[in-house]
Amino acid sequence: MAVKLTKNEQKKQKDQLKQFTRYLPTLQLKKQQLQMVIREIEVKVARLKVEQQKLVDGMQDWICVYAENKVFAKDKKLSNLVKIDKVVRVKSNIAGVIIPEFKELTFQEIDYDLNEYPLWVDDGIETLREYARLDALISTLDIQMDLLGKELRTTSQRVNLFEKVKIPEAKTNIKKIRIYLGDQQAAAVVRGKIAKNKSMGAL
Repeated sequence: MAVKLTKNEQKKQKDQLKQFTRYLPTLQLKKQQLQMVIREIEVKVARLKVEQQKLVDGMQDWICVYAENKVFAKDKKLSNLVKIDKVVRVKSNIAGVIIPEFKELTFQEIDYDLNEYPLWVDDGIETLREYARLDALISTLDIQMDLLGKELRTTSQRVNLFEKVKIPEAKTNIKKIRIYLGDQQAAAVVRGKIAKNKSMGAL
């Protein structure tokens, strides 16, 4: 876009440059903060998935025994005793981004007859509940990463816009206007001298 070669435009470009250079460090800091938080969440998710796998590995023996034992009725599945009531999340703010934060997972209270289930039923229920809790926590962290990732992309685009377009453009425009105004001033001086010489010659 063509820039007006005037003093007013020069002032406008200088003001914009000042604004861009003042705002850029804030954007860069926000970008770094978002990158750091996303990395921390990724590490946390990886750790929680390892915990989940340990739970699964620990359940394998008694799940196999329970599944293969024909004494237990099919309608007495352990999973029937673990029903999620609700996932409780609260809102949190990270680098200006509103994200959900996991608070707790509640379960429906289900009564069961101990005579109809194996001895380890209580431990099994607790294990399944812990697995579900970890699942809800991981799901919440995935949502956080998605929201923070979107903000990071937007912030990165703004940093690039300021660094690679707006600031260099403003500097170029200021230089162009300064040279033009300087040339105009020099030309005016020359014209003034010529006019003075002419008027002196006329005398």
